[in-house]
Amino acid sequence: MAVQKSRKSGSRRDMRRSHDSLSGPTLSLDPVTGETHRRHHVTAEGFYRGRKVLDIPEPEETEE
Repeated sequence: MAVQKSRKSGSRRDMRRSHDSLSGPTLSLDPVTGETHRRHHVTAEGFYRGRKVLDIPEPEETEE
C-alpha cells in the first residue's frame, strides 16, 4: 500500500479540490413567453425554442 512521504498542506489539498464545487442549472429565457426554463427543456407552458410543442391543460379549480 502506498504511503505518503510527507504531509500535504491545506493549501495543496484545497487547490486539488478547487474543481469539485457544484454549479446551479443553466437557465434560459423563452423568446415568446419570457419564461425562465432549463436549457434544452420544454417550459411549464409547453414552449420550446419559441414554438408551442405541448398542449398543457390549465388546472381545474374545484369549488367547495
